[in-house]
Amino acid sequence: MPPPPHQGLVLDFGGVLTTPIAECTRAFCLREGLAPDAFLQVISTDPEGREIYAQLELGRIGQPEWNERTAALLGVAPDNLIGRVLADLRPEPLMLAAGQAARRAGVKVGILSNSLGSGPYDPYQGYGFGTLYDAVVLSGDHGLRKPEPGIYPLVLKELRLPAEACVFVDDSARNLPPAQDLGMTTVLDADPAETVKKLEELFRIPLR
Repeated sequence: MPPPPHQGLVLDFGGVLTTPIAECTRAFCLREGLAPDAFLQVISTDPEGREIYAQLELGRIGQPEWNERTAALLGVAPDNLIGRVLADLRPEPLMLAAGQAARRAGVKVGILSNSLGSGPYDPYQGYGFGTLYDAVVLSGDHGLRKPEPGIYPLVLKELRLPAEACVFVDDSARNLPPAQDLGMTTVLDADPAETVKKLEELFRIPLR
């Protein structure tokens, strides 16, 4: 039997191993009496809000400063803002199970995620990053964030695999081209069941 075509699986965290980010930010906005897309607008189109969020993901500011400054832009209370925004974020069972099934089959599995800075809110608690994955690369630890090309080789180095041997899964299309440029196979995750099906085809192993 020929060897499997891929030996590594790299997964984004938010929106891949969890329920969609947009769903929980919308729920937050509705609780706070804001327009449903107010939070995403602040961190993506408002110049100040976008810059503050970038600084958070790069590890240059912590959650307390981000909470204060972003709360002012939104017109809401700053107390544990990031925790309130992501209060409805839940584990995505299909993707979590697929990652562990791949690992049991001998595939190296890593995490490549833009992080949420240092502070009291830990979005990764309970996901077993220290024991269930072969590599974990978070943007705040390296001063680089997706889609900056420099962050992608870091997870390959930790996995000790060439790019051509790895599949990268992300829920944001803009994060895929730098991985493709390195030679990684990429999968845009829009539906967990479809993503798992695609991964089963790529790795030629059952993942559910």
